[in-house]
Amino acid sequence: MTDSENANSNFIEEIITNDIENGVIKSPITRFPPEPNGYLHIGHAKSICLNFGLAEHFGGNCNLRFDDTNPTKEETEYVESIMNDVKWLGFKWANLCHASDYFDQFYAWAIDLIKAEKAYVDDQSSEEIRANRGTLTQPGVESPYRNRSAEENLDLFERMAKGEFDEGSRVLRAKIDMKSGNINLRDPVLYRILKRDHYRTGNKWCIYPMYDYAHGYEDAIEGVTHSICTLEFQDHRPLYDWFIENVSVPHVPHQYEFARLNLTYTVMSKRKLLELVTSKIVSGWDDPRMPTICGFRRRGYTPASIRRFCREIGVSKTDSMVDIEFLQHFLREELNKTAIRMMAVLHPLKVVLTNWPENFVDELSADNNPEDENAGTRTIKMGREIYIDRGDFMEEPVKGFFRLAPGREVRLKHAYIISCTDLVKDSDGNIIELHCTVDMESRSANTADGRKVKGTLHWVWGGDAIPAKVNLYGNLFTLRNMNDMEEGKDYKDYLNPESLVVLENALVEPSLATAKPLDRFQFLRHGYFCADKDMTEASPVFNLTVSLKDSWAKELKKL
Repeated sequence: MTDSENANSNFIEEIITNDIENGVIKSPITRFPPEPNGYLHIGHAKSICLNFGLAEHFGGNCNLRFDDTNPTKEETEYVESIMNDVKWLGFKWANLCHASDYFDQFYAWAIDLIKAEKAYVDDQSSEEIRANRGTLTQPGVESPYRNRSAEENLDLFERMAKGEFDEGSRVLRAKIDMKSGNINLRDPVLYRILKRDHYRTGNKWCIYPMYDYAHGYEDAIEGVTHSICTLEFQDHRPLYDWFIENVSVPHVPHQYEFARLNLTYTVMSKRKLLELVTSKIVSGWDDPRMPTICGFRRRGYTPASIRRFCREIGVSKTDSMVDIEFLQHFLREELNKTAIRMMAVLHPLKVVLTNWPENFVDELSADNNPEDENAGTRTIKMGREIYIDRGDFMEEPVKGFFRLAPGREVRLKHAYIISCTDLVKDSDGNIIELHCTVDMESRSANTADGRKVKGTLHWVWGGDAIPAKVNLYGNLFTLRNMNDMEEGKDYKDYLNPESLVVLENALVEPSLATAKPLDRFQFLRHGYFCADKDMTEASPVFNLTVSLKDSWAKELKKL
């Protein structure tokens, strides 16, 4: 059963159901239409899951379309990354489309509007057009060029297309209503001059359509039945309809709006994300702290957890803030069932087992995943010198500390009970080594006297443990709702200085050396980790995906 078959009903799904029942359509055609001017983020994932999910649910089709009408910002790199992200999330498009496929048709429809005296060439500068557009309380001022004849406008527009005029010297505008209460209808710009090569069409064009002009026509050409946009396009819908109504199109699409995804401790603005990359605040678009889909992938998130998150948050007409821990909850649920358990010591402290038999190396059995009976077991080795995490020892233990301390017993996971007898410090008073005795009769929880100990520690054997670099990732920002920034502050004022902590000297089980990039594991008592994309056997690198603590599990049980 697909995710979409389990989907909670939403208002768009109800609209499509009614359209099918009333014979308006047989099945829906939707589209996911990103502009290839950056990498996709988690907000786009919601739109991807919605558009592709609805098509799957109703037996329709969903196109992947690139709205590539602005050659100044669009690149093939972004096109390829978007295609990879959609595939990684588990979706297949019916058709791969580009706005640039339709440039000739857009131009022809612009000619039709000019001939019908519904569009005109304006010589005003962009500043003048903006100033004369008016405000929410003041009507706009008509351009002095608004009443040019159709013949003059046709001549000027054709000359614009031939490259006779400089950038910014002229635009083509729709002739609608400069007094409209909807500012979008106050003679919007349809075409501007941009003497830039397009990544697909090269230098064929030096005029390019605006998004609002192209959007509805793309839907009409592709036969889209339900054009689903985020709420900021709600006021653009009358303009969308105006363009469709005023030329002869092969199909009449309809636009519907839903609330975009806002996530805590996150910014979604492409401009800001690009600035984070170009200013080297992050290592790139796929930095695991970024809200990009490739960033989530590199951090170890799974497609299924993101799809489930997008399904569970639902589709509404009201913007809201979703807690990132809600997404983490679904990730933990999946990884708990699928991730292999491994032992890793992030802050190593050497332990010498003073009564361990000389030259003896024991082989112990460990469950790969107790939640999966088919996961099997693995063999781990143990000898005289092991390493535990420094935080698992306290020279003067406080109340509630049940781990290792002088004179105290703990169990080593999958192994023996040990007791601390002595410690070694350096000249600065730092503990550098522990001496412990081991109860050789306590192997694998089988003690002759039946005694139990409260603390169980993870560990690695010094004889085969491998050094690894571990990246501990946290939220990139300290402010929960990045829409609530204090006046006068910039989003960079809320950068979290501890969003990345790099541990260069961690020790991990030897089998982790052969982990493949993006393989996922649970490091016992630490959290879930994945092998980084730059991981090699000679230089292992692991990224913290998510901690073990789940603050949402109890809340969901109440629902």
